[in-house]
Amino acid sequence: MPTVLRVNGFRFFFYSNDHLPKHIHVEKSGKTAQFLLYPSQLVKSKKFSASELSEIRTLIELNLQLFDHKWDEYFN
Repeated sequence: MPTVLRVNGFRFFFYSNDHLPKHIHVEKSGKTAQFLLYPSQLVKSKKFSASELSEIRTLIELNLQLFDHKWDEYFN
């Protein structure tokens, strides 16, 4: 599970066997979520509050180029 970014207690990562479409996983304190990168959209979430999901979406949008680059670097 390559970790791409740690910020505000969130860990953004990929699974080594992930698949298209490009997406990112995030976890914090036993909570998990998955977001598509394009468009930045929630796929699923367990235990994150609405405000946490909003913060995660903002962090994804701020780091979208990094996530996209790391996806291509790891999976291509």
